[in-house]
Amino acid sequence: MADRFTALVPMKGHSERIPGKNLRPLAGRPLCFHVLDMLQAVPAVERIVINTDSEEIAAACRAEFAVTIHERPGEIRGDMVSMNRIIADDLDRLPEGEFFLQTHATNPLLSAVTLSAAVAAWLGDRERCDSLFSVTRYQGRFYDRAGGPVNHDPAELIRTQDLAPLYEENSCFYLFSRTSFAATGRRIGTAPRLYEIDRLEAIDIDDEQDWLLAEALFELQRRTPGGENRP
Repeated sequence: MADRFTALVPMKGHSERIPGKNLRPLAGRPLCFHVLDMLQAVPAVERIVINTDSEEIAAACRAEFAVTIHERPGEIRGDMVSMNRIIADDLDRLPEGEFFLQTHATNPLLSAVTLSAAVAAWLGDRERCDSLFSVTRYQGRFYDRAGGPVNHDPAELIRTQDLAPLYEENSCFYLFSRTSFAATGRRIGTAPRLYEIDRLEAIDIDDEQDWLLAEALFELQRRTPGGENRP
């Protein structure tokens, strides 16, 4: 494939809500291994770069995968640093390559099939879209914190399936070019494409409830014929 991607996977050693989350075993493997397994199965990905502040994470990933490790500089460590600053650090160290794919270790159910389809969709639409990011579609009655309706009229109770959908940025993946990032300083450019993915694939592990749900879904896959082979 002519258009090859560098996958950027940031991994912190510290996690406020689930201590040691990235190396904690999920379905028999460290959490962070699941996304690396998946990326290895995406034909468009030619290189995987892990930006981390953890020697333990770096050693574990090097032992299992062919990855490039970027030790995170002190000035961009911590819980309050924008992901765009971490991406900028990665791109500064990678003088070659135009196309980038950023994902997270906390999305263990994302499949190579879905990500490959998103890559193909963006490459086929790049004249119109400078970036692409994954979203989850919702059709329900939403309110703001003051109790005001967001996407519906309470006086007109139309069916939820007939409401205009809302789309949540689910942080599963972002596709962008070096050119678009240089122009905006952001992984989401000025003309992004939203790419809807399955809600179960989009599970992002932030807390213990998310972890339990991911474990249950992995167990369901294990019991489903062929499910254990899904990257």
